[in-house]
Amino acid sequence: MIDAQTSPSKIDMPVRRVIQKLKGEKPGPTVLFFAGIHGNEPAGVTALERVLVDLSTRQDILRGSIYALRGNLKALSEGKRFLDIDLNRLWTKTNIKMVANKKALLEEEKELLELLDLLKEITKSEKGPFYFIDYHTTSSKTLPFITINDSMINRKFALQFPVPVVLGIEEFLEGPLLSYINQLGYVAIGFESGQHQDPEAVRNSIAFTYMTLVSARSLGKLDVEDYTSHVKQLEKSAASVRDIFEVVHLHRIIGMDVFKMLPGFESFQKINKGTQLATNNFLPVYSGFDGRLFMPLYQNQGSDGFFIIRKIPIWALRLSAFLRKIKIDNLFTLLPGVKWEHRDKEILRVDLKIAKYMAKPLFHLLGYRVRHLDGQYLRLYNREKASKKKMYKNEGWW
Repeated sequence: MIDAQTSPSKIDMPVRRVIQKLKGEKPGPTVLFFAGIHGNEPAGVTALERVLVDLSTRQDILRGSIYALRGNLKALSEGKRFLDIDLNRLWTKTNIKMVANKKALLEEEKELLELLDLLKEITKSEKGPFYFIDYHTTSSKTLPFITINDSMINRKFALQFPVPVVLGIEEFLEGPLLSYINQLGYVAIGFESGQHQDPEAVRNSIAFTYMTLVSARSLGKLDVEDYTSHVKQLEKSAASVRDIFEVVHLHRIIGMDVFKMLPGFESFQKINKGTQLATNNFLPVYSGFDGRLFMPLYQNQGSDGFFIIRKIPIWALRLSAFLRKIKIDNLFTLLPGVKWEHRDKEILRVDLKIAKYMAKPLFHLLGYRVRHLDGQYLRLYNREKASKKKMYKNEGWW
């Protein structure tokens, strides 16, 4: 248990960063929870405080290690999404290298380096399998849901929970924490528990925490008082929706754009093409798709106006899993206009003038996401190549 005088690692970290660290008497996984990466989203922090206080009196039942960390400390203290720059958009290798060499750091860059040091220390000193969970809430009303980068280890673990799953958001966002962790090969799940100040968001995060620890086998179901009540909590809040969706569009807020979402929209609400959703610089913004609205922005900070998602058919998910299993993408480079960009075979380079009929949906089936498009060339990164599947091969959910 972490108190005001102890720290979970050898590095010099502010103790208020650590909500709790628990060490079980038996070997097991390492589960690391982040909360408050955005400072106006305190529900995850509150939930972790409650769950880990409960478990701290019963460490004899735990297996492995549990860490619960606060994210953006100063932004949390002020109730703001961020102070200088969004902490959940800084986690790229290029940016981390740049920040590490800077002399004068922005507030969120300081937070980035502290969290990165602690992350490195934990993965170095603890044993796997590793699980990383990042808690968030939204500015609009929403069902609770999971976001993942689409690797099979993430997808299979996410399916343990009775809430909808959204794939592909990393194709539209640069530098989320979980994308960085996925590049290290670990299971990394984002859980959006509800609207920012809704007490239901705390209850959903509590339920998700217990279910995570049971799914990772840090706890047994019988170790959690009335475990089924946590399952029912998420089922009820998610309105029994357990589909898998994919992001098909993001309305970006650029520079000094004056963006305003029209009132009354909710995340996962069905919309039709042509529906007016917002105004941008006082001009109407209409949906270009039939689908579901996702995370409409009802706060001052943030550059993601709204997303649109669509349900992925079951047959496509099964085909996707099969094609990845047989590694059919290794044959792509036999096609004209397609080749590996590097010897590590993580990034495909597609010449659109030659391979113009190779649509993104095909690559999505195989776990590829667009990383860069510069007119003629499409570059796609595959999460499967980095996944540490052997680490999870003996896990019950795999």
